[in-house]
Amino acid sequence: MGKPLRNRQKSVDKNALLMYHDSKSARYIGAGKSGVGHPQGRMDIIMVNVAMLSKWHVHAEDYARQILATGKARITAVWDEEPARGRDWAERLGCDFEADLDTLLSRKDVDAVVCDTPTTMHHEVLVKAARAGKHIYTEKAMAPTVRECEDIAQSVRESGVTFVISYPQRTSPGIQLAKQMVENGDFGKISRVRIRNGHNGVSGGWLPDYWFDASKSAGGALMDLGCHPMYLAAYLLGEPKRVHAMMTQPFGTGMDENAVSTIEFANGAICTAETSFITLATPDSLEIFGTDATFLMSGGEVKIMTAAMAKVTSDYVRPRLPQGLPSPIAAFVDACETGSGSPTGFGVEDGIALTRLLEASYLSCRENRVVEL
Repeated sequence: MGKPLRNRQKSVDKNALLMYHDSKSARYIGAGKSGVGHPQGRMDIIMVNVAMLSKWHVHAEDYARQILATGKARITAVWDEEPARGRDWAERLGCDFEADLDTLLSRKDVDAVVCDTPTTMHHEVLVKAARAGKHIYTEKAMAPTVRECEDIAQSVRESGVTFVISYPQRTSPGIQLAKQMVENGDFGKISRVRIRNGHNGVSGGWLPDYWFDASKSAGGALMDLGCHPMYLAAYLLGEPKRVHAMMTQPFGTGMDENAVSTIEFANGAICTAETSFITLATPDSLEIFGTDATFLMSGGEVKIMTAAMAKVTSDYVRPRLPQGLPSPIAAFVDACETGSGSPTGFGVEDGIALTRLLEASYLSCRENRVVEL
């Protein structure tokens, strides 16, 4: 459980939380490198001081926006493995740039870090951050291998910092309904689950070229977009038993552009997790089939059928959805502020569970075999 920040009061400028976009990139109206902005509109609230670690990942700018939008955090520093990129971003954020990671992690005005480095750097960076006593928010995957994830987890536990991994789809109302139905036993025996997440980043030509450098990304579609079906499968179905995966690269990027993993779980369910960088207008989808209920979700729209309903109608019903969970970023900032620890479903064990499926899937495809877990 992390140490609360409630005993540290900060006078901050509300204007520092405003943001705007121009035609080229996201820009922020910040409080400046001193942390002091305009004199008007000040208020006394607890602020979590956050450092952004790298702008490599395509989500980095959005995470910065989300951090500021909480109204409970400010960005005090940036580090980047590519200094020119980092300096430019720090200037636009109105904060300091630190060329040396250890120096940044030693700063007293850094309580927490957001990690968007290349995936292959996560192990080194996150272990250092944990040992420096900094709360951690990280892009998925936690690391390319289970061994690396376990090292990170050990460092997090030893230091007592808060750790949150970015699993945004677990927070949606539809997924929360599915989770409730699973936990309530509404499906009876679950036999089949299908989860799909895809876009046209390769076929549409909008993913950056560096995305296809395996020395940084550690994989293609499955390691990136494919994380979503994988972490949802683990969330809904529990302990996996074995994995078989198939991946292709029709556009020749040298990375998996299209991937399917079939996973058997200990409860007898078989899940097909699908992802792609070469599909147009693909809605996120989840299908759960059980002996007592069927759940269909596409693009956030949910339909269900239960055994009781089937006695009186053949029409699927659109259920009332529960409230979604706070975004992982918002939950992270709150946990840092209160010292409540990692939110359930977003901690180190959840990070390890995802990488276990990813690592097994790549091994399965590479060696053309079923991998026992």
